[in-house]
Amino acid sequence: MFAAAPERNLYMLRGALARRGYDWWWHSFTARHAQTGKERAFFIEFFVCNPALGGPDPVFDETGKQSYGMVKVGTWGEDARQLHNYFGVSASDIATETLSVRMGPNRLSETETAGLVDVSAADAVAHPQWASDVGSLRWQLSIDKQLHYNVGYGASSPARALNLFEMYWHAEGIKTVYEGWVELDGERYIVTPETCFGYADKNWGSNFTSPWLWISSCDMVSRLTGRRLENSAVEIGGGQPRVLGVALPKQLLAYLIYEGRSFEFNFSKFWQRTNVTFSFTEGETENRWSVIATSPTARMELDLACQRADMLLVRYQAPDGTRRHTRLWNGGTGQGEIRLFEKREGALQPLDTITIGHAGCEYGEYDRQSHYR
Repeated sequence: MFAAAPERNLYMLRGALARRGYDWWWHSFTARHAQTGKERAFFIEFFVCNPALGGPDPVFDETGKQSYGMVKVGTWGEDARQLHNYFGVSASDIATETLSVRMGPNRLSETETAGLVDVSAADAVAHPQWASDVGSLRWQLSIDKQLHYNVGYGASSPARALNLFEMYWHAEGIKTVYEGWVELDGERYIVTPETCFGYADKNWGSNFTSPWLWISSCDMVSRLTGRRLENSAVEIGGGQPRVLGVALPKQLLAYLIYEGRSFEFNFSKFWQRTNVTFSFTEGETENRWSVIATSPTARMELDLACQRADMLLVRYQAPDGTRRHTRLWNGGTGQGEIRLFEKREGALQPLDTITIGHAGCEYGEYDRQSHYR
């Protein structure tokens, strides 16, 4: 298994990225209504854009010279929505030697997060640049990142110093245990370690990738034994990386922890001779992902589906001011299965079939025009 790499979870917007760059920390989890027990999936994100161009107030400039801190929160499922509050970068408090972010009433560290994002109907109409739905989300959560995925040299210190990639990724908590509460429009939901199925990662860089794919789940049950896999998680991400402005072939990183055993399929570790192929289908009622990852010693086949009604077309603005991802599907209630094989006695043999649920899932490409949800 991969060890924690908290130095990759720090604030990265220095040098050229301070003038044209973004950095965000993402958290997602499932909670249960305090009275009814009904499940609901939530996400919380702290986002910083072009800090060197900003000041005490958020800047939205039609020429692309925007600068702000944003706290983006929301929920999937019935009445799915995303809410945005913005803050001036110089009015925010963002540490460089440890993970400590404060924007208005919102705070984030490695071990806790709390805050309030509130957008009234009048504010949403008066500020279309916010690209926000209407509602209120308050939260207070402890954070325990138990399983990690370090993507390799692509996010290493030399690669970061050279700004080698346009988009970086680090998954410090592919299984993250949250505990606490959230309130959506005054309705309280309880978050417990046993049922949160939590996740935490971060991205940073000068632009986004297209295509953009992400799948993650730590809600895993073995069909071989019928038991819940407590020390397991799956993580898949990537698209079409760009190195020093040059696009590489479409590539994914795939990683499975199966009860403490690691199965990694990482194109950047060329000596491992791995290969990952994928497809995405946007359906009338559900979206579907299929991923096949192979190495000389193992094979992983993943199929996942998520109901469109439970998903969002998530909204991001690149550091250059464009919104090229107009159809970036994002969900937190995906369901599917993994078929895992390993090489024994010279041939691939079935190891287990795993049911996965409460899966984070995302897919989008540039230049597919649509109205935001």
